[in-house]
Amino acid sequence: SYVPEIRKYCDVDAIQLLNIDSTNIQPEHWVMMTETIEENYDKYDGFVISHGTDTLAYTSAALSYLIQNPYKPIVVTGAQKPINVEITDAKKNLLDSFRFASEEGVSGVYVVFDGKAIIGTRARKVKSKSYSAFESINFPVAAIIDDRRITKYISNYNLEKKVKFYKEIYPSIFLLKLAPGMEADVLDCIGEKYEGIVIESYGVGGLPFLDKRNFLNKLEGLIKKGKIVVVATQVMFEGSDMSLYEVGVKALQRYNVLQAYDMTIEAVITKLMWIMAQTKDFEEVKTMFYTRIHEDSLY
Repeated sequence: SYVPEIRKYCDVDAIQLLNIDSTNIQPEHWVMMTETIEENYDKYDGFVISHGTDTLAYTSAALSYLIQNPYKPIVVTGAQKPINVEITDAKKNLLDSFRFASEEGVSGVYVVFDGKAIIGTRARKVKSKSYSAFESINFPVAAIIDDRRITKYISNYNLEKKVKFYKEIYPSIFLLKLAPGMEADVLDCIGEKYEGIVIESYGVGGLPFLDKRNFLNKLEGLIKKGKIVVVATQVMFEGSDMSLYEVGVKALQRYNVLQAYDMTIEAVITKLMWIMAQTKDFEEVKTMFYTRIHEDSLY
């Protein structure tokens, strides 16, 4: 009733799956969304998910791995202001989402926000208050949506494969952001509880290795215990390349660590959750992690 213009583009049925602050979204909720879409997949031409913005990028990335090769659009959207206030971005974002989902030939998981359609694995929230809250990281936007037209820049996913739904996810993943002064012993504590560890390192992927802050020595113990370690970067754009400097080369040469390259942290974490629900064998994890899914990496 808030956006009657949607009826110009499509017929809509609504399901209230959850009614929680998005800060409380958990991996189990992504499975719930996946199951709901699978149950209704043959009934509809597309799906729009209204979602709080705080964890929206995690959800869009997770759905990109849990629902693979969809030949229908799955759009995740939200707003910075509530829909029932006088000045809000919610109505435009909802209308844009349904317009985009109604476009001929659109398929795959996207975030639609502030006039942009972003590949689900490439979205990140970059502003806490502004309407232009989401950006496409290390990848072009899929489309620009204005009042008159939708201009698509990215071709659709491979439609030759059959859609596949995954209903298992492994939440035991820890994200560690390095900071000067942090002692490497922290990895011992993390390794006691978590099977997968993502390290947000510096620059193109360097890990400190001097004195008591020698993270390389601690990596050896984690790898011997069968832990999966992914090294990413705190830098938002251009990604990691651990082959450039000694602080990265040492980790690559000595230990079985993976690197995130140009992936978003949201994609790294959710992809690892999806993979480790299926296998924890390093070589199998490595193969799956480096397999491009929904344009999550250019490497």
